[in-house]
Amino acid sequence: MMLVCGEPSGDALGAQLMAGIKQLAGDRVRFTGVGGLAMAREGLESLYPLDTTAVMGLREVVPAIPAILRRVKQAVEFAVQTRPDVVVVIDSPDFTHRVARGIKKRDPAIRTVDYVAPQVWASRAYRAKAMAGYFDLVLALFPFEVAFFDKFGLKAAFVGHPVIERAGKVTGGDALRARLGIASEAPLLALLPGSRTSEIRFILPVFFGAVRLLAGIIPGLVTVLPTMPHVADKVRAATADWPTPLHILEGEDDKYAAFDAADVALAASGTVTAELALAHTPMVVGYKVGGLTYFLSKFLMTVKYITLINILLDREAVPEFLQASATPDNLALAVGGLFSDSGARGKQVEAMKEFGRLLGEGDEAPSLRAARVLLEFVERG
Repeated sequence: MMLVCGEPSGDALGAQLMAGIKQLAGDRVRFTGVGGLAMAREGLESLYPLDTTAVMGLREVVPAIPAILRRVKQAVEFAVQTRPDVVVVIDSPDFTHRVARGIKKRDPAIRTVDYVAPQVWASRAYRAKAMAGYFDLVLALFPFEVAFFDKFGLKAAFVGHPVIERAGKVTGGDALRARLGIASEAPLLALLPGSRTSEIRFILPVFFGAVRLLAGIIPGLVTVLPTMPHVADKVRAATADWPTPLHILEGEDDKYAAFDAADVALAASGTVTAELALAHTPMVVGYKVGGLTYFLSKFLMTVKYITLINILLDREAVPEFLQASATPDNLALAVGGLFSDSGARGKQVEAMKEFGRLLGEGDEAPSLRAARVLLEFVERG
């Protein structure tokens, strides 16, 4: 099996899928492709690192286009030469779908599967029709996606959202506080500004402004910031004059321990908000992109919210602030409200439990279900 992801969130999903496949098939399956640290721990030797492809936003993507296209060509060439039983692309559709299209164009007999399809039901639904031309199967995260893709002639199987499996990793908060010298009663804010270079550029300065305001109204406030190795240096440079005690963390275990330790989180929109919701960590979401990217996206979006929990519950269970509304003042007011109002925190936690049930929490592990569907698909020939 050839697996291809384009950024850290896809790498985490790919690692879970690999673990599920190995649980069901043992050593009968050999993995090749493109991944990051998590997939490497499961035994993948990546064709190249993810730093080139983990970009977002027109202003950031345009300069990287030549390098990204070289990576696409490299992955396509590898697939055509090695002819795997199946190619599974994971998330990051702007990159991974180019790989799938290239493979199908060169060798239509190579079967392709999309794991974590783009939310075409939320924006640019016409893409589903195009996907039917270069994918043989979609592993759907949400039940309603099966019928949606079927309308466009694309077979899909509901497997559930793999983020559910990470909820069990949210532990070690007390130990983390003790290790970092954070008192058990100290107010602790977890900051999740994103894992892309562009997110660090646009979002972290706004979070800085919000924390500066919060430091003036929450005595003893401490912040923790889990990050990824490929942006860690940029994060440290951007937080050199941080207004509160700040602990920058690397590594998955510390990230989940931070979720467990934190009283409240301030996060960029993305997979991490689903992780926080399943960890029952009250949060506020803020997101900014480049001006041109946002201007164009306004004409394409068909959903009211940007945060997954709000989309699925069809209400603003979690405060979210996008672009012009993502200001330090707005974020600080919302975060401060969560620190001071236990009722607001409790209301969020109840919504988060409802969200978990909708994602399939309590059923078979999604990555194991995805692995089973994928193995059956390959074995059917």
